[in-house]
Amino acid sequence: MLAAVLAMLDQLVKAGVAATLPLGSSVTLTPWFNLVHVLNPGAAFSFLADAGGWQRHALSGIGIVVSLALAVMLWRGVRSRLEAAAYVGLIGGALGNVADRLRIGAVVDYLDLHWRDMHWPAFNLADVWVVGAAGLLVLASLKPGVAPEPRGQGGTS
Repeated sequence: MLAAVLAMLDQLVKAGVAATLPLGSSVTLTPWFNLVHVLNPGAAFSFLADAGGWQRHALSGIGIVVSLALAVMLWRGVRSRLEAAAYVGLIGGALGNVADRLRIGAVVDYLDLHWRDMHWPAFNLADVWVVGAAGLLVLASLKPGVAPEPRGQGGTS
């Protein structure tokens, strides 16, 4: 499944960051972009980062349940290729971050966009998959599509 490839690509990049950049370090690449190596035990924007540890399991469980639900929706049929691509991106991104949470208890973030001293929270490739997929879902919802044909009825599914 393509989602597994996206999750593995995310994990490979994170392994490269961990192998080459000490935790907490930063390398300036442009006046507005740094590579960093930080751990986020919470969710987006470090939400729940100081929650005491329970969030590791809760966020992992949510990621797994949502990924399974989206996989079922993909299997049952979607209205468009755009919607299918969005589900794949959501699953790949979710599983990439779930792998970190289960393995080390936090998500490895390494992309740091900033303007002068104003930094966007660090993020990673899995986050890019999720945000990009959310954008695709918005586009798919604006585009008229055909209702999915249930698997095993009619056609050659």
